[in-house]
Amino acid sequence: MARFVAGLRASGVRVSIAESEDAWRAVEHIGVTDRRLFYLTLRSTLVKEAEDFPIFDELFPLYFGTDVPPLLNPQAELNEEEQEMLRNALQQLADELSELLSWLLSGQGPTEEELQDLAEQAGMQNADAPYQAQWYARRMQRLLGWEQLEKVLEMLWEMLAQMGMDPETLARLQQQVAQNQEALGEQLEQFAGQQIQDNRAEQWRHRRETAHDLMQRSFSSLNEHELDVLRDQVRRLAARLRSRAALRQKRGKRGKLDTKATIRANLKYGGVPLELRLRRKRRKPKLVMFLDVSTSMRPVAEFFLRLLYQLQDQVQKSRSFAYIDHLEDVTADLKTQTMEGAVQTVLTKLPPGYYSTDFGNSLRQFTSEHLSTVDQRTTVIVLGDARNNYRDPALDAFAEISKRARRVIWMTPEYSAQWGTGDSDMLEYVPLCTEVFQVRNLNQLANAIDNMLAS
Repeated sequence: MARFVAGLRASGVRVSIAESEDAWRAVEHIGVTDRRLFYLTLRSTLVKEAEDFPIFDELFPLYFGTDVPPLLNPQAELNEEEQEMLRNALQQLADELSELLSWLLSGQGPTEEELQDLAEQAGMQNADAPYQAQWYARRMQRLLGWEQLEKVLEMLWEMLAQMGMDPETLARLQQQVAQNQEALGEQLEQFAGQQIQDNRAEQWRHRRETAHDLMQRSFSSLNEHELDVLRDQVRRLAARLRSRAALRQKRGKRGKLDTKATIRANLKYGGVPLELRLRRKRRKPKLVMFLDVSTSMRPVAEFFLRLLYQLQDQVQKSRSFAYIDHLEDVTADLKTQTMEGAVQTVLTKLPPGYYSTDFGNSLRQFTSEHLSTVDQRTTVIVLGDARNNYRDPALDAFAEISKRARRVIWMTPEYSAQWGTGDSDMLEYVPLCTEVFQVRNLNQLANAIDNMLAS
């Protein structure tokens, strides 16, 4: 069960420690003798999203077998004389496929150690794709001499017939060995699939440990492989942020005691508080976002978009604008495309150029075309480094937006010591912001977004 849970996680299914404990407790009560009931017990405790059911159904038989019956013991129905004939015939065949024949004729399939040894000989240590299971199973069969098995069995049946074994007994023996061969083939394929999934689980654990370290490193210092590792973590990170946001919304609906409203409502009772009044908060924010997608900001913008895309259900309403030297409305792209498609579209909608960033021009374009989207319930998010290449920062336009908005949050990858240096206008924008967050790495970015959803 522990390996199965690790396999689910490696395949992208979110399984918490609490859910794993629920599964163990449920199995303690339900038991394992009824396969269907065992399957349903794990499915109901470990899977919480409908899209993950196919993954569960694919992995379950790898770890807990299929409905195929176990290997039969063909010798169980032979009398002593017939068993002696079989032993003599096998001795005459010498060592040809002795291990394989032993499994098929005794009903005692390979042990875990023997399967592990076969897998190692087949080179399965580096396998990590589920579709490879059949190929590796065939490779294990070849190592056992499967291709010569039919010829050796024909020789065995011929020897037994010459020794005088009853034709009916011989036919039954042949049928049982054929069934065992089919069952053993499925067992090898199942083991190969399980081994591959174990490899993937180990790789997932390694990537997770690596990702934890990478989350603390600056986006600008990561190579493409390291960025890929972080991209794999976005879904898990977004799920954690969504859970926290949902909990805050639940508390917000329940409300906090409104002292003034309670006193007013109870004046008719002489001020004795018999009827409570609660102050409820609307927890889902209304957002307007400005995203700098210039070359220097692109890695930060990509991960901001990936997180926000998966947290759209935690936002009441949003308008998104990408900018370099002018503004582009990308709201529809984020709402109608897949995450990968939306991120790619937004990051490439504006052609990059050298020293072309002009946030001031983008602000003036916004105030003339979209200012009505900002009101007292709106949180404005700016993701950028505030470097305008010595152009007009349009502070009056930014002040107008700030005056109309509920909050203005700026997220920048630069250290505060860099603000105001060179072409940076950050020190002039800061007084017009409610909060400023440094977002040099994924950990800081996630904390900033969490803060945005919390307030």
